[in-house]
Amino acid sequence: MPERVHQRTRNDHASEVAEDYVESIAETIANNGVCRSVDLVNHFAVTHATVNNTITRLQRDGLVTTQPYQPIELTPKGKRLATAARKRHEIVQAFLEAIGVSPQTAAIDSEGIEHHVSKETLQAMKKILDKGWPS
Repeated sequence: MPERVHQRTRNDHASEVAEDYVESIAETIANNGVCRSVDLVNHFAVTHATVNNTITRLQRDGLVTTQPYQPIELTPKGKRLATAARKRHEIVQAFLEAIGVSPQTAAIDSEGIEHHVSKETLQAMKKILDKGWPS
């Protein structure tokens, strides 16, 4: 059992950056109409090289498309991943706020938790948010 637990954590970490990037790309496109590398550099406070390496990996994985000096666009697969990540984030943040965590702390904490929460736990959180606490 411990190996399975650790393997899931390793898998979660592997997808965490991709989820953060596609979520940020989707949000930037929604707010600005386009997403450029500099937007991600500023958002994540990383170097252009880091963004370029990550975008190359996201292209390889079929999540984004771009050309040199052109905006970054999400593929349908990237859009699905961004939507799923955003929904998980919103559920976790709302749940934390529902149990009394301040909105500021819930926003920060949900950013990490969202990548590691299981489907079962996420469904339980959503059920409580939708129906209230079990008696």
